[in-house]
Amino acid sequence: MVGAVQDAGVVVTGAGGGIGAALARRFAAGGARVVVNDLDADRAKAVADEIGGTAVPGDASAIVADARDALDGTIDVYCANAGVAFGGPDVADLGDEGAWATSWDVNVMAHVRAAHELLPDWLERGSGRFVSTVSAAGLLTMIGAAPYSVTKHGAYAFAEWLSLTYRHRGLKVHAICPQGVRTDMLAATGSAGDLVLQPTAITPEEVADALFEGIEEDRFLILPHPEVGAYYRARAAEPDRWLTGMNHLQQKWEAGQ
Repeated sequence: MVGAVQDAGVVVTGAGGGIGAALARRFAAGGARVVVNDLDADRAKAVADEIGGTAVPGDASAIVADARDALDGTIDVYCANAGVAFGGPDVADLGDEGAWATSWDVNVMAHVRAAHELLPDWLERGSGRFVSTVSAAGLLTMIGAAPYSVTKHGAYAFAEWLSLTYRHRGLKVHAICPQGVRTDMLAATGSAGDLVLQPTAITPEEVADALFEGIEEDRFLILPHPEVGAYYRARAAEPDRWLTGMNHLQQKWEAGQ
């Protein structure tokens, strides 16, 4: 696996901490040249300095050109990792159009915009790797987090579309779908996260390990929590039973509010 990323030009968005920082460190350890992106310029620089990479702070939707310049013209791997999470327990939260717009822009359209910029070069040379940090919420659903759940479904659908459309032209796509990961985002989920995600939460480094295993095995769907595969199959096979089970979780959460 180290040989596969040696000297590769890698971009990781949202890499000032959490999963993104773990991915950046893992690629750098494998010999890749890594661009570290984050809205927080200080956090991006701190991680870049640590791993010998280059910080390119700013909006993840608009950094491909600058990242390409920082990598001497070639991006081999793009990790669309930056994400936001909004949610709430009642119908009033569904009217927060700002939360919906931001979620759509960061969780979905940033991936679309990056792919639009990357694909011409990748298709011309017949190679490229797009890594989408989705979430188990993109396969299933998370209680108390409508904008997050819906847009993560969108991110997963876009990754699927990229793979089925361009895999015969050399594009490799990976969708990482963990459940709880010990990050600031998990801490911000409050009681819903405590109920559903904290009991089986893993470290960002374990997510990076799962990605590298998935790359080695050339797998599209990467499940750092293997049990998510069983949940996904149950959801598809018996949706009403699955929804009833999730509703029981919803009621348990509401009772604890």
